[in-house]
Amino acid sequence: MPELPEVETIVRGLSTMRGARIDGLEVLDQRLALPVDEIVGKTIEGIERRGKYILLCLSSGGDLIVHLRMSGRLTLSQSSTEEKHTRFILHLDRGKVYFINPRRLGTVEYSGNGFPHNLGIDPFDLEFTPQHLEEIIMGSRALIKPLLMNQEKISGLGNIYAAEALWHAGIDPRRAGNTLKRKEIRALHPAILGVLQNAIDRMGTTLRDTVCDYHNASGDYGGFQDLLAVYGREKEPCPRCGEEIVRIRQAGRSTYYCPECQR
Repeated sequence: MPELPEVETIVRGLSTMRGARIDGLEVLDQRLALPVDEIVGKTIEGIERRGKYILLCLSSGGDLIVHLRMSGRLTLSQSSTEEKHTRFILHLDRGKVYFINPRRLGTVEYSGNGFPHNLGIDPFDLEFTPQHLEEIIMGSRALIKPLLMNQEKISGLGNIYAAEALWHAGIDPRRAGNTLKRKEIRALHPAILGVLQNAIDRMGTTLRDTVCDYHNASGDYGGFQDLLAVYGREKEPCPRCGEEIVRIRQAGRSTYYCPECQR
């Protein structure tokens, strides 16, 4: 957390900063090794999402690349509670951008030579077809939920939305990819896209009200938490069949699913 919908929402919220000149970069966390001289004076020509990364594309051809990890966010305002968790401030000719990072897990880097990370296909890429998803899944012995979260296979999909997509498709997260039938993968493909798009429309998921939890670029909560079917709902009734939702651990993460209607 944040995952694709939250990152996409933040990118859209920062769109007003496109065309702004960077007049200063205030680095408040010395663990962030940023070349200030290569950033200050440049113009933000674009703001993009790559998987879970946010790219501020600069007029020099370089990119300021932010990965929010568990608790980070980029925001256009800063509350008094957030002040001590602010790791850098971009001073622009028309406002400021703050990097809030309470757990200090988020990363910031500058690249003058293109995007340096190897990511899998984005779910909203036109080439992410049911056939492409079949190629990823059917040849793999990995468990389906960790497989969906593998950023070198599919970029942007994380713990919350992988669990939700598998519920919508009726697939047990404990199954290996190569045990899924073609018709199941054909059901999973629209489930992935539908869950992600619905979460974007609701501006992401905010699970709790703390400084570590997701807010968009304007400081507002997301709204998709009200539509979660299984994630975070251990021992609650499945909204489809009424069976009690269970939680297990997979690859060090919590997985929620319905044992009755996910087979």
